[in-house]
Amino acid sequence: MTSPHTHHMRQALQLARYALDHNETPVACIFVHEPSDTVIAYGMNDTNKAHTGIAHAEFMGIAQIQRQFGAENVVRVFSETVLYVTVEPCVMCASALKQLGIRRVYFGCGNERFGGNGTVLSINSDKSTVSPNDNATYLSIPGLYRREAIMLLRYFYVRENDHAPNPRTKKDRRLDRETFPPIDWSMYISRQTFGREFGVENLRLYDTNADVPSARVPVDSTPSSAPGDIDWELIAGPCDDILELLDAERKGAQINLSHKKPKTVVASD
Repeated sequence: MTSPHTHHMRQALQLARYALDHNETPVACIFVHEPSDTVIAYGMNDTNKAHTGIAHAEFMGIAQIQRQFGAENVVRVFSETVLYVTVEPCVMCASALKQLGIRRVYFGCGNERFGGNGTVLSINSDKSTVSPNDNATYLSIPGLYRREAIMLLRYFYVRENDHAPNPRTKKDRRLDRETFPPIDWSMYISRQTFGREFGVENLRLYDTNADVPSARVPVDSTPSSAPGDIDWELIAGPCDDILELLDAERKGAQINLSHKKPKTVVASD
């Protein structure tokens, strides 16, 4: 299924694959300035290398935005920024994104233990905390390349992780490529929002808790758990150049940060 958002989610998945290839949890994100459709930051999990459980992908991207555009401009940048992340932001990251005033979030698969955008808590739609701009809450759309995001996590969890506090033997674990849990769309978005994002002709997928097919899978294919419903090339193909490609785009980003008094800020690093 094609969508204006599939390109950026594909970038995020390639970055997650890069993280996996470098012994990190395969979670990654792309921050896009929506008016110009330009990548302004990216992030991937760095918990193994940094030896800290809070080195999440979203925080890496936030730090890039601070360095590029200045801390004083972060709120204005976020007011026009959309996040694409392979796994639902955890409660910590969901709260940070809300406090910075992110415009919208798209994610691949849910975070069953710590999800902050609907799976465990709905931080994104909670009005008990304030935002520094008009984005008091933010819409979070799940399901873009959900099975691909799940498979990257499965690749990681069948591997041995010597960086874990208590490494577990995983030699007997089997990589499941065929079965996937249903997605309860109503936990995250309304039926109306689903129709607007994915097309009213696909509302049957919402009603049956079925996945939105990947861009390279026919829209009229029958929702199932067959391995053919996954873009295997995307998550198994080469991705060594993804950092170079993303850095080139974000360093050339130019954003008009003031609606009253034009001011263009160019990335500095």
